[in-house]
Amino acid sequence: MQGADAIAEILKREGTEFLAVYPAQAMVDAAAKAGIRPIICRQERVGMAIADGFSRITNGKRIGVFSMQQGPGSENAFPGAAQAFSDNSPILLLPGGESKAKAFIAPNFSPYDNYAHVTKWRAQINMVERIPELMRRAFYQLRTGKGGPVLLETPREIWEEELPGELDYKPVSGNKTMPPPGGIREIAEVLLEAERPVIYAGQGCLYAEAWDELQEIAELLQAPVTTTLPGKSAFPEDHPLALGASAVSHTKGTWYFLEKADLVFAIGTSLTRTNYGKSIPSGKTIVHSTADAADVNKDYQSDYSLLGDAKLTLQGLIDEIKRRTDGAGHRNNRDITPEVAKIRQEWLDEWMPQMTSDEVPINQYRIIHDLQANVDAANTIITHDAGSPRDQLAPMWQCTAPRTYIGWGKSTQLGFGLGAIMGAKLAEPDKLCINIMGDAAIGMVGMDIETAVRNKIGILTIVFNNQIMAIERSHQPYSAESHDSLAHGGDYRMVAEGLGAWSEKVVQPDDFVPALKRAIAVTETGETPPRAPGVLGGEKISIN
Repeated sequence: MQGADAIAEILKREGTEFLAVYPAQAMVDAAAKAGIRPIICRQERVGMAIADGFSRITNGKRIGVFSMQQGPGSENAFPGAAQAFSDNSPILLLPGGESKAKAFIAPNFSPYDNYAHVTKWRAQINMVERIPELMRRAFYQLRTGKGGPVLLETPREIWEEELPGELDYKPVSGNKTMPPPGGIREIAEVLLEAERPVIYAGQGCLYAEAWDELQEIAELLQAPVTTTLPGKSAFPEDHPLALGASAVSHTKGTWYFLEKADLVFAIGTSLTRTNYGKSIPSGKTIVHSTADAADVNKDYQSDYSLLGDAKLTLQGLIDEIKRRTDGAGHRNNRDITPEVAKIRQEWLDEWMPQMTSDEVPINQYRIIHDLQANVDAANTIITHDAGSPRDQLAPMWQCTAPRTYIGWGKSTQLGFGLGAIMGAKLAEPDKLCINIMGDAAIGMVGMDIETAVRNKIGILTIVFNNQIMAIERSHQPYSAESHDSLAHGGDYRMVAEGLGAWSEKVVQPDDFVPALKRAIAVTETGETPPRAPGVLGGEKISIN
């Protein structure tokens, strides 16, 4: 068995369903022979995003894998690793490397060296005999502790070297940690003593599948819950204690309750300060529970801390809170839900004119409002691109079930959403998978719409085409006089059709919902429906 075939067989035993890949390299044929479906992308960072979105939606139980050729392939893929690293997404990277005879000779590109700061763990397969050992270590890292990309570089000759003897490999299990009983008792007491606690939940609650425990502890403490952007959907946003996501744009309730809180319980989050998340106001007692000791006291001073898996931590706290209160928590002595409902309604009333606007060009909030009203949110996975689509969607979209939203924002690379939603559709083929992007993002990765077409990945992409990179407007030499010359022109409907996708261009607000229904039908059947009279062109919808 050659090295490439040994790696493919190990991936098969580990449950790998597809290999996102850009040729030319040995893993394409090796994966196909092993029964693993190669998904060949047009651009490496889109392939990385496909693997990333897959791992997120499966909570890391099924690992997304991306492989690329040595040299330029590894260079082009670097942004995808940076994105996954910033968002702690567990993906396996299998770059090709130069021959071992070229080691330490510049300017040959070494993934092992150059990916050092954007991977959780990395190694080079320097001997074909070490393939089983290093693959075991890689999968253990992927399934243990805080997530992140893991890299195994394969020098050119290892692909074709013969592995002596039989392949000795069985799938790897990870480990989870739980805080010590003394820490649980201390934090339970602190939480019960708080007068106005707020729970700040991150994506660690999603990876731990701790959504039931998160609801239970919120109800026990009568503590409203906000999530980080990557953690959005960990708490149902139709729950009476839900505040929504705490992103750069956020609901009125998020900031109102954080301002009034005396204690913030951060669970399953690194509490990283970014330009794309809302900061916790000063003067709050902070209880920080995370799986990684490096996160504690990193950006915020933690008054109390607990290290451990979010689900195990919450289970321990719930048991202790119930023990101390005869199972009631604070449910019998305070009810915060009327205040949450009041602030939520005030906020919705303020935004309703935007969400029901008939103006042309179409108001993007109208599109989001109509989209929410015409899909089954619990069976829909939605994501966005960076900039305006993220900031418009994050506070307005109401998630009612876990892993129905791919939130990202520590690194905000334009174009990530397209690959991520393809990965989501591969993970959940029976769900409606929607990506909302702007004209700048589709300009970067739009050719990979053809990747979805060729691989029959039935995604729905909505393009907010304002032709001016809206969130970047203040950084352009913009004026009313120069608008025409600065506009980013192009008919993305025609681009999508040229790449084999069904597409419509929607100009009038009332035309959106009928076009949406036709688009959803295409994602479900692959058949092209007739266009309505007066509609231009028609799974991708371009919103002008």
